[in-house]
Amino acid sequence: MPLTPLPRETRVVHGHRRAFVRAGEGPPLLLLHGIGNSAQTWAAVVDRLAATHTVIAPDLLGHGSSDKPRGDYSIAGYANGMRDLLSVLDIEQATVVGHSLGGGIALQFAYQFPERCERLVLVSSGGLGPELSLGLRAATVPGSEAVLTALTHLPLPLRSGLRALDALGKAVGWHRAQDLAEAGEAMLALSDIEARRAFLRTLRSVVDASGQCVTAVDRLYLAEAVPMLVIWGKRDPIVPVAHAETVRRLVPSARVEVFPDAGHWPHLAQPDRFAEVLLDFIAATQPVEHDRDGWRALLAEQRAERQAMARR
Repeated sequence: MPLTPLPRETRVVHGHRRAFVRAGEGPPLLLLHGIGNSAQTWAAVVDRLAATHTVIAPDLLGHGSSDKPRGDYSIAGYANGMRDLLSVLDIEQATVVGHSLGGGIALQFAYQFPERCERLVLVSSGGLGPELSLGLRAATVPGSEAVLTALTHLPLPLRSGLRALDALGKAVGWHRAQDLAEAGEAMLALSDIEARRAFLRTLRSVVDASGQCVTAVDRLYLAEAVPMLVIWGKRDPIVPVAHAETVRRLVPSARVEVFPDAGHWPHLAQPDRFAEVLLDFIAATQPVEHDRDGWRALLAEQRAERQAMARR
């Protein structure tokens, strides 16, 4: 849980204030956080990445210092918002890095706007299978609003307790403590009603009581031409590491890195290794140039395969 707040800039897009971190110069890196988090989740790696890149790390709509309107919190809506923010900042293309919900948004961004995605990096990503922690599934059922309201109004000493838990976990090597502390911080960020409503709208757009209900698995074949890196914590209690193997199987060209001692936030658990792996991947790959004819051929080939299967 980084304690030094990252400075934000703001832009108004479609009438709503969008807060974001901008640091460094060089090829653009777009960092997308997960549900309940903010750009602050990248604080431990921003300086290292900004030494060679222009880092853009937004607070997604409904999160952090961005506005929290009664609006569209779908994955497609978020992808549109990222396209428009990049356009306002005069950035045409970027390497897109997404954690958890941000991974699902990154996948959708690459699908909707392939000409603007140079590389794709998924970190403990959503959208790769239905499995999900019980806590997030439970938050989608009727009546969860009241429980969430009660939890987010626990006494202030809880925040100090979470920090102490994080410090103790690091001292004794209890790796899950950091995940618990980070999840607790995300919950405490929902203390105002607008934030809670945005959280629930976002969650219910991608999750129900049975798990994740939005998937990119059926379209992953389109990502074969895009340089892709997948980073996961082996001890992830929220989204299972088996989803990384799904990408390895369906996108053989993808590079998959599993951090044995990390949980759901590998960029917090091992920031130096995370930055090293990400920068090495960028240095070793060329930005993809969108091939419309190739894209069209892939779609046609997949359609032909499905028609052939249906006739069997």
